[in-house]
Amino acid sequence: MGAQSSAAVGVSSSDSSSQSVSSSRSQANPPIAADHPGVTELFAVLAYGEISAFYRLAEEAELSPSLRGKVAVAEMAASEMAHFRTLRAALSERGVDVFDAMAPYVRPLSAYHASTDPSTWLESMVKFYVGDGIAADFYTEIAGALTPEVTAIVRDVLAETSHSEFVVEEVRRAVRDNRSERDRLTLWGRRLLGEAITQAQYVMAQRDELTDLVLAVTGDLNGIGALFERMQASHAERMAVLGI
Repeated sequence: MGAQSSAAVGVSSSDSSSQSVSSSRSQANPPIAADHPGVTELFAVLAYGEISAFYRLAEEAELSPSLRGKVAVAEMAASEMAHFRTLRAALSERGVDVFDAMAPYVRPLSAYHASTDPSTWLESMVKFYVGDGIAADFYTEIAGALTPEVTAIVRDVLAETSHSEFVVEEVRRAVRDNRSERDRLTLWGRRLLGEAITQAQYVMAQRDELTDLVLAVTGDLNGIGALFERMQASHAERMAVLGI
């Protein structure tokens, strides 16, 4: 995950649910300090997610059957690059080189993208909307338990854009009268969820500081399990929005 590749293109109801969970936690506990080592790791994994999304979207623009689609995806890529710059600046303010910080995440996130490499234009659009939304749910909920300045940075780089409307229109139109396409993309969406959760677990197992941050937010392993359940619920909502 990393989404994706980390643009938040979710549904408002799931975003509200995530924020309410974070709000409940912040009322019970003070925000996690901005100098927590896991915050640097959070910025780093997000930064690599954004830069890898830029290159991925730039390449996938060629898959579009229309000029409108090519331009829309190029604009998505431009947004990802802007988000990367924001995170690079945030890391620099902490005295951290963005490239050194991103290095540990190259392999696991590249593995995720390799295992979910879209073969069609519609698979690419579903991955952008659903796959990146899964990552956004994960990171946004963590950010909700951090200090306001850190939360603002994370939510800024994961903010939903108008591009999601284009994706929804493309997919809905394609599956409306095509049962086989709808079924195929439904399976693809399930695969994206499974791969994203697998990679999230792998990354946390490899990066102690990030694991400590997630545990500080969720409380314990049961809390992490509950977080993944909420992510699955949000995933189902996004699939429904796409009509698959």
